[in-house]
Amino acid sequence: MDFSTVCWNESATREPTSDNYLTGKSMKRILFCIVMVWCGITAMAQGWPSRYGGVMLQGFYWDSFVDTQWSNLEEQSDELSKYFDLIWVPQSGYCNSSYNNMGYAPVYWFNQNSSFGTEQQLRSFISTCSQKGMGVIADVVINHRGSVGVDGSWVDFPAETYKGVTYQLGLADICIDDDGGATAQKYAVTGAKDSGEDWGGMRDLDHSSANVQSNVLAYLDFLKNDLGYRGFRYDMTKGYAASYTGLYNSKVSPEFSVGEYWDGNVSLLKNWLEGTRKDGAIQSAAFDFATRYAIRDACAGDRWSALSASALANDDSYKRYAVTFVENHDTQYRSASEPGDPVKNYLQAANAYILTMPGTPCVFLQHWKTYKKDIKQLVMLRKLAGVHNQSSTKTLNNSASQYVVQVEGTDANLIFAAGSAAYTPPTGYQQVASGSRYAVCVSSSLETPWVDVPSGSYSEAFDVTFTAVSADANARLVYTTDGSTPTASSASVASGATLKVNGDMVLAVGLLSGGKVGKIITRQYTIEQFQPYQATVYVKDPDWGSVYLYSWANDGKNTQLNGSWPGKVMTQTTTIEGEKWYYHTFDVTSADYSFNVIFSKGSNTGQTVDIGPIAQDRYYVLSSTMTNGKYTVTDVTSTTGIETPVKERTQADDVLTVYGITGAKIREMRGTSCAADALDGLPHGIYVVNGKKVCR
Repeated sequence: MDFSTVCWNESATREPTSDNYLTGKSMKRILFCIVMVWCGITAMAQGWPSRYGGVMLQGFYWDSFVDTQWSNLEEQSDELSKYFDLIWVPQSGYCNSSYNNMGYAPVYWFNQNSSFGTEQQLRSFISTCSQKGMGVIADVVINHRGSVGVDGSWVDFPAETYKGVTYQLGLADICIDDDGGATAQKYAVTGAKDSGEDWGGMRDLDHSSANVQSNVLAYLDFLKNDLGYRGFRYDMTKGYAASYTGLYNSKVSPEFSVGEYWDGNVSLLKNWLEGTRKDGAIQSAAFDFATRYAIRDACAGDRWSALSASALANDDSYKRYAVTFVENHDTQYRSASEPGDPVKNYLQAANAYILTMPGTPCVFLQHWKTYKKDIKQLVMLRKLAGVHNQSSTKTLNNSASQYVVQVEGTDANLIFAAGSAAYTPPTGYQQVASGSRYAVCVSSSLETPWVDVPSGSYSEAFDVTFTAVSADANARLVYTTDGSTPTASSASVASGATLKVNGDMVLAVGLLSGGKVGKIITRQYTIEQFQPYQATVYVKDPDWGSVYLYSWANDGKNTQLNGSWPGKVMTQTTTIEGEKWYYHTFDVTSADYSFNVIFSKGSNTGQTVDIGPIAQDRYYVLSSTMTNGKYTVTDVTSTTGIETPVKERTQADDVLTVYGITGAKIREMRGTSCAADALDGLPHGIYVVNGKKVCR
């Protein structure tokens, strides 16, 4: 285990290196990290590290095939790794299909070419994350397995060779009562009865079989020691006995393991954890559905005392094994026909709760995208204070209108307050984050400067507010705007002062107390002015007669953009290369705006999979037949409607203006330049040069 799993080493944060400072809190933190590394190594076989302070990201959502390609995630890894220690990604094996598949219908285990990219891209992504201190968590789907399906067979599992050994499952490895006994009526299966819940979608595996165990162990070894995954997320663990998760983890020793035991009953969650025990140690953490449902109830009814419900994360004996979350790909809103069970209100407050509480918080990707500024601040606060998965808590108020908890960190305490009632922090605490229905305060003992805007790219100028978190009431903030180290003679302001950021800036802020500069933090800001634009979605005529378009915004509210389900009939058409295309144009009003669409024949007569997120022109071709009840979609934007820049010189007076696809102005060139030159040095992608879309 490296230091990045237990210590926050965000590059945007610096500490002075004076001897006096290092003999104080900095030395304390270094010693704590050394102890934590030792504890993590000695406890690695116990499911989840003790006193772990990391934060996880669920790096996908339902139908996120475009957004979460391995290459796309790798491009974001620099930013993500500054805040997240772990990223959980979809099941990455080949699912024997030519259509998009989320991975929960697994067929091949050792063929890692999936709907999210090639094995080579996956390896590159995992390696890049590892180099940046972020571990990747594999989605392990071993409750059930699909067949190759030759001539409609249910049971022809593929033979795969790994390290010179051929692995294959057979009829003896399928539960005798699979699919309510339907499989045994059709095939001569001889496995034992299912040790968990039955699921008829694919063949339930008999984990008491030595051959199943051998196959699974080889697969897990491949994921961990060949591909480089740091840990496992076990899917559908209600489908087989918890003891098998314990067996597999005790053999393979992942650094992190979390099971999806989908139940809000905390007693059943504890029973599952205990069921994984091997050699006296619990072998896996579990997603804390009890906390998730408490959050849902609190936000739905504006009744914040619901957060006090019994859960793993507030039980001292089990909080170490609690992976808390607000939303996931199963509970999220997918469409009007699949509404899910989302948390609909106060999502910032919900995320603030898990990011300040014990357990290991897992942030949903869509929440990260929508509330990035808030989540960045909360992650930094959690790590500055040293809150970890076994932090102790004390309830200060528990009523419907106000729920307040004090959380003990290794370096400072946090207070989380939720509810409709106003909250005033007690003496010795300062409020450093707030939003609709929540506030977060930190104890003054943290002795740090603070600014209320995290590093990032913003579309317009803004003010940052300085806060001196200090027991010294006379402490001030010293700062520079060029990234140089602030000194006692640098520009100085009192706590509560503001600074206008109207251009690119590296802001370094130090806490000045007793004439000495202590803790220093750094924030890097980029201003990319946004100009509203339009994005047009095209679909090649599928010969349906009528094509309906349903769409919704990714704004946290799933705002409908083209009427209620199934939307409206598309009437606008154009001809491209002799073919008829329907199209619809959307207004993109902010840099972080995106939307999703579904094409259909109308109510209950056939629809596509969810398509998105979309924030620029896209061209789609629909499949002629349905798979798993829906039409699949091919994005042909790269070959339709986008030009490649050529070396065609402009006139001396011409100006070439380059915009990003989000509308942000990137650069301007005059004179003997061409589109290709204007894009030179920019990352590969789609740009707009003088109103014409080009691809670099």
